Order: sequence, then structure tokens, then C-alpha cells
Amino acid sequence: MVEHKKHARLPGKLVFIGFGSVGQGALPLLLRHLDVRREAVSIINGDERGAAEAAAYGIAYRVEPLTPRNFRGILDPVLRPGDFLLNVSVDVSSTDLIEYCLQRGIFYLDTCIEPWLGGYTDASVPAARRTNYALREKARALDAQYPGAATAMVTHGANPGLVSHFVKQALVNLARDSGDGEVIPASREQWALLAERVGMKVVHVAERDTQFAIPQKRPQEFVNTWSVEGFVGEGAQPSELGWGTHERHFPADGMSYDFGPGCSIFLNRPGVSVRVRSWTPLNGPYHGLLITHGESVSIADYFTVRADERVRFRPTVHYAYHPCDGAVLSVHELCGRNYRMQPEHRVLMDDIQGGIDELGVLLMGHKRGAYWYGSQLGIEAARTLAPYNNATTLQVAAGVLGAIVWACENPRAGVVDPDDMDFRRVLEVARPYLGNMVGVYSDWTPLQERGVLFPEDTDPADPWQFKNFRVM
Repeated sequence: MVEHKKHARLPGKLVFIGFGSVGQGALPLLLRHLDVRREAVSIINGDERGAAEAAAYGIAYRVEPLTPRNFRGILDPVLRPGDFLLNVSVDVSSTDLIEYCLQRGIFYLDTCIEPWLGGYTDASVPAARRTNYALREKARALDAQYPGAATAMVTHGANPGLVSHFVKQALVNLARDSGDGEVIPASREQWALLAERVGMKVVHVAERDTQFAIPQKRPQEFVNTWSVEGFVGEGAQPSELGWGTHERHFPADGMSYDFGPGCSIFLNRPGVSVRVRSWTPLNGPYHGLLITHGESVSIADYFTVRADERVRFRPTVHYAYHPCDGAVLSVHELCGRNYRMQPEHRVLMDDIQGGIDELGVLLMGHKRGAYWYGSQLGIEAARTLAPYNNATTLQVAAGVLGAIVWACENPRAGVVDPDDMDFRRVLEVARPYLGNMVGVYSDWTPLQERGVLFPEDTDPADPWQFKNFRVM
């Protein structure tokens, strides 16, 4: 029997809210590497998915969907100060659960910030108040209301989550390779100054998933390598991206905010309808989807340099997602159905025949051209490393593990973004489950394809301006 290192002791119980593909993939890692009794772990889910996987580990499981009216009554008998609430659900309000935990001294982690069911599409609420930017601002405001509270980590899986730490490692590598030595900034302000000095104008969260399964996608079926509901929900939201100070061409359907730090904008188009060009080392150039993600907002905000009241430097940040080919066909069919989800859903797992998930950050605009840093994890390696996982879910599960360990070591941090955490510690814990971690330089820029496909967008004077998106 393999002995796994225990990274941290969980002081109380561990309660999962939701238990889809991410929860199922994270459970084996948490039981391996956290000092926690199995009888202290339990799952509350909205349906029966994952019940067999929980039973295989002897974990208590019950079906009880959370709603705005009942969640306190369900959680009150279960959770006490010092316990840990792991929210890997959909359609359950992250901010309501965060406030609940802050009030009671309970640790908290989610992998994606969510409203209650219908919150993304509630036409009575202005669109700007239904974005990830707005939800993040609501969560951050809770920190001031509950100073010194138990640690509540917002949006920490793979992306959002690990990619924020990839950006920091990439910046350290760039500074080293540029002759600055091994520079590790000690504060947010120092990190932002390093990004400005290096010339990090643009950050793509560049992900290319090549996993494929048999049977292939069938008509009226949505297939994906992680939560179908989660992907459709975020894909139908308006695109969001961090907006850099170098940008000069504001999108015709772009909208800015009159509240918060103003680090982000959104487009009046669903994310699955917007294509962006990006690049990964193994797959080269590709067209990805500009899906809204929390890291697009938090990374842009974290690396902002201010001079008095003026923003002097900020990078443009966005997600450029090419999901597995079956999911691409599913998205095409979804759009044809006017964003009504297909009646059949399938998360690809044991039926996957091959492929990898190549997830990293592509830093551009600096003197060395482009630099990609991240994880290259194949399905065979993922299956060897942990049960109930594919390459995509294991990257997320590794991020969950790293964040929980960090929270145990920093128990009174209050509400934190991934960017606020120690990147070295989180990556140290997560790295054994991420496959090959590589950093690759390239001379690729969006201008290379843009001049061929869309010559009217070409601006030789500045290829980094955000003119490289198209409606599908």
C-alpha cells in the first residue's frame, strides 16, 4: 500500500456541497493528503450523482438540494466552528455560503463563484450586476464586514485557481531569464511592478483539451470532460475579460462598470459565441472560446499599478478555451438550439480513449515574445495518479487540495482570491498531480493569423491591442 504525505490536519469536519465530477475527483486526493477521519467527511448533493463513488470510500451521502430558504436549516445541524465547507455545486449562491461561514468561523472554498438558480438570467437585475466581476465584488465586500474571520477562498480549482499561481511562476521565470535573478516579490504592489517591468501586456489562460471518447457525441447530447451544467451556465453568460491600459480599441458591444476597481469589461454576447486566437506548446495556434472566468478579473486587478489615483499599468486577461472536440460539437448544437441545453448529458470519464488537457498561461507583450507556462496532463497519467478522474478533473482536484492545505496553514485570512495566496506552497502541493509542468518561449502572436483571416483588424504598430475576437 502506497503511503501518501499528509500535508495538513483538518481541524474539524469536511462537508461537500455538490458532488459532480470535480467533487468525485477531489475526494481521493483529500483523503490521501489531509489528516481527517473518514467519519468526519460528508456530502450533501442535489441528486444521486456520485453516490456510488462516495460509498466506495465509506463517506456519508445525502440528497438534499440547497435553496435560499432552506440552506441555513440544512447546514446548521452539520457545521460547527473550525469545520470546512467545500462548495463544488452549481446554482447555489457562493456569496450566501461565504457569509454563512464567515459568521460562524467555518472555512470555505469554492471552485467557481455562483448565484442561486436563475441568478445569471434574471432580467430584473442589470446585466452588470450579474457578472463574475459583480459577484466577486460582493464577496470581497464581506471581508470588511467580518475582519479576521476564518479563511474563505473564492474560486480556487484549476482555472480559476492554479492559473493565478502559474502567472506568478511565469513572471519569476521571465525575470530570471531576462537577467534579473531569482526575484520573488513580497507584496501585491511588488508583483504588479514586476509585471510592468517585464512587460506583461496580455495574459491568455490558454487551454486545449484533446481528450476523446467512444462512443462519440450523439445528436441532442452535450458531452464534456467536466460538469455539463457548469460549462453551459458559464458559456451562456456574457464574455468577461480584464481590460489592459494599453488597449485603444474598445469593443463595439463592450460594457464597463461604474462600481468596483474597473479592472474588467464584459461583452453583450454569450462566451460560447466569441472566439479568440491563442497558442499552447503541443497544439500550436488555435481558436478558443472567450468564456467568462473569475481569473480574468482577479489577475487583472492584482497586477494593476496605480500612480496616485491613476491606473498606470494593467494587463488584458482572458480565458481562451478550446474544450474537447465532443464539447465543441455540443456547443455548436447548443447555439443552434438558442442556448437551450440538450436533453442528454455525459461527462466523459471511463469512455475516454486518449488525449491530454494542456492548461497554462500565455504571457505576451514582453521582450521575449510569448511565454507559456503550465500543465500538460494526459488521460493515462491521470488514471494512474488518482481514481475517478480524467485529465481535466484532476487538474481541478489538485487545485482544491493545494488551496485547502494553504487554508489550514493560514486559518484567519478572511476572504481571499487565488492571487492573494502563496503560489509556491500551493504549487508544491498540487504539482504531483499536474503531469508535465513546462515553460516554453514562442514568437507566436495573434497578429500572425489576424493578418491572413481578418486583414481589417491588423494593426502592425501594436499587435497586443484587443482586436482579436470574432463571433462564431
